[in-house]
Amino acid sequence: MSTDTLRLRPPRNRVNGKAVLWWTANALLVVLPLTAALVVPALFWEEGRPWLLLAAAAIGLPGLAVTVVMPQWRYRVHRWEITDDAVYTSSGWLWQEWRVAPMSRIQTVDTKRGPVQRLFGLASVTVTTASAAGPIEIAGLDSALADATVERLTETTQATAGDAT
Repeated sequence: MSTDTLRLRPPRNRVNGKAVLWWTANALLVVLPLTAALVVPALFWEEGRPWLLLAAAAIGLPGLAVTVVMPQWRYRVHRWEITDDAVYTSSGWLWQEWRVAPMSRIQTVDTKRGPVQRLFGLASVTVTTASAAGPIEIAGLDSALADATVERLTETTQATAGDAT
């Protein structure tokens, strides 16, 4: 395995397009209850109404902007790729990160499917390595592709020499 094989480079594969809907739904699940928690009392409390509505706008408007912009932005940034030598990822929104994990450093491979992910038929694959930077997550994969990815990574890491430390 040569050093230039594991150079930092953009991964080739996009996450599933339904990840945009998943990220949008997650943002709405935060913004809507917070905004509603301020709007509903404003309907019944006339003296506090201006302040409650101002607070609702202060949360709701930026929240709406994040809900519209963030999923599209993340979709443009999130990439992943698996080669025989390494796992490559690019992720983030405001703080973007490129990671390369050599197969010989992989310790565990896990799949995660939250309730909203399952609703969209998505899953995340977490690759834990012997790195101080922590695990690598490939979020927004089709569930079947996530299962196939875990299987491939498991087979490849078992066949790769090294002690994953």
